[in-house]
Amino acid sequence: MADQTTGTGQRLGRTREQTSEQAADASAATAAPEALRQAREAVAREAWADAYRLLGGIDPARLAPDDFAALADAAWWTSRVEESITARMRAYSGYAAAGADRQAGYCAWMLFYEHQLAGRTAVAAGWLRRARQHLQDRTECAEQCYLAWMEAEAAQERGAFDEAMASARRMAGIARRCADPDLYAMSVQVQAGILLAQGRVADGLDLLDDAMCSAMAGELSSFFTGWIYCLGLQRCMACADLERAAEWTDAAMRWCASMPAENNFRGLCRVHRVEVLELRGAWPQALTEATRTCEELLPYEGRIAAEAFYLAGDIQRRRGDLAAAEAAYDRAHGLGRDPQPGLALLRLAQGKADAAAAALRLALASEAGEAGVAAPAGEPGEADRPGPDDGNSRLGRSRLLAAQAEVSLALGRLDQARAAAEELQVLGRDWQRRCGSETTVLHALAASAGGALAFAAHDVDGALPLLRRALELWLALGVPYEAAQVRMTLAAADRSAGDEDGARMELRAARDTFARLGAAPDARRAAALLDSVRPHRPGALTEREVQVLRLVAAGWTNRSIAAELVISEHTVARHLNNIFAKLDVSSRAAATAYAYTHGLV
Repeated sequence: MADQTTGTGQRLGRTREQTSEQAADASAATAAPEALRQAREAVAREAWADAYRLLGGIDPARLAPDDFAALADAAWWTSRVEESITARMRAYSGYAAAGADRQAGYCAWMLFYEHQLAGRTAVAAGWLRRARQHLQDRTECAEQCYLAWMEAEAAQERGAFDEAMASARRMAGIARRCADPDLYAMSVQVQAGILLAQGRVADGLDLLDDAMCSAMAGELSSFFTGWIYCLGLQRCMACADLERAAEWTDAAMRWCASMPAENNFRGLCRVHRVEVLELRGAWPQALTEATRTCEELLPYEGRIAAEAFYLAGDIQRRRGDLAAAEAAYDRAHGLGRDPQPGLALLRLAQGKADAAAAALRLALASEAGEAGVAAPAGEPGEADRPGPDDGNSRLGRSRLLAAQAEVSLALGRLDQARAAAEELQVLGRDWQRRCGSETTVLHALAASAGGALAFAAHDVDGALPLLRRALELWLALGVPYEAAQVRMTLAAADRSAGDEDGARMELRAARDTFARLGAAPDARRAAALLDSVRPHRPGALTEREVQVLRLVAAGWTNRSIAAELVISEHTVARHLNNIFAKLDVSSRAAATAYAYTHGLV
């Protein structure tokens, strides 16, 4: 299926109200009345942990199909996916035996969906056939929306977009006539997905917002609210629309917080929040959220937990904790997530640039094959454009290409870096044609790579406008780490052009950003480069004395300075005495004032 959101569960208060009363009454008559009453009350108030415990304690022989369906819901909401499937099969059997085609058809479709997500395609196909058998030739009902949905997805995958849209609109018509707001909102999401796949990004995102508003306004059942949020967030990130993703992620997490603790959507939505926080530079919070995501999703949702591990690895790599980063990438890989380009950039940080280049070359070749890209990176043209339905692939390939450009420049392989930069330009132009915007992550990546390449090729005049454009884009997108990295290259280009003041300003801004983010290796590198472009050291201070003075000016104690510079407190005190003597001052406050007056901080 085109969308990878996980979900099961009956639409409470809608499908079950239509269940065969005869089948329910026959079983309920023999069940323990009080236990069933409590269980059904827990289901009605969506207290899923209580419902699971109570229904699980009743002899299965005494449960009606409705009760098995409720147990399936309770198991899913409490992250017991395989138990949910088992209970739903029992519900299906009861409905089918009672001739309740609508309920049997719905259960069969949900079983198809769960098995499809688990990769059990043959089993999934069997359940979809059963859903069609129960629903296809009967009087119009809301459950037929699911069949129209699958027809839309199948047509979309073939590239038959007109046929796909006709099926999606038929789904909307059925939902509207059956007064089902859940399935109507989902039909809007389906139409949004078709438009996005067709390359009509702006139109698709408009419809996506419409569906998300239904969830935000409380118009939908709990299950469909979570489902709509997860699908919408997935598509926002696939479109590299960070601002839209951030807004809807906040809304989704507010909804999750309002729900009972047993909410399987919490982890599914949180992984998107981790991605937004990582990009926006809120790294401590992102790491905390990533840990919670993995706790909530494992062992049942390993595929999505893998993304949280990967994002944690990226943050730890940038913070300089290379061992923790490698462990996180290993976990992501073990759960089925390709650890590139993060692992390649880790190898580069470890001084293993050749290994990084080899890994990226293989990852790009593999990704190109999956996306149907005919030509290798470096031969841009029509064949290099991703297919119509691969927003995730487009962004993922762009990140791989950006990493390849960085690694190639580190190795001095300008031809390979140029090939990657040129393909990034192609992807950016194609995405601009689709979404009508030239201020996306893809454009920022392309400008960054192009500027770095031009500078490495000694084309300072060509590098400066590209690097300034990249900086402008990253700042507008609110991605501080990438903005600071561009400032580092821009400082080098400014210095080559004779603009020492510009170089100092860029390096100072980069150093401060890296320090605020906790990117210690980059902060040290920026500080060292800043030292090298200072016109002179006032007071004949040594480089170490300047380092100590800066930290004093920042309010650090002798103990914290010693820890930062890996020297003893006694040595810090000796440096301070020398600084006071050279600057002819008698206090830390006076030394701090001197540092600010003479541009040392």
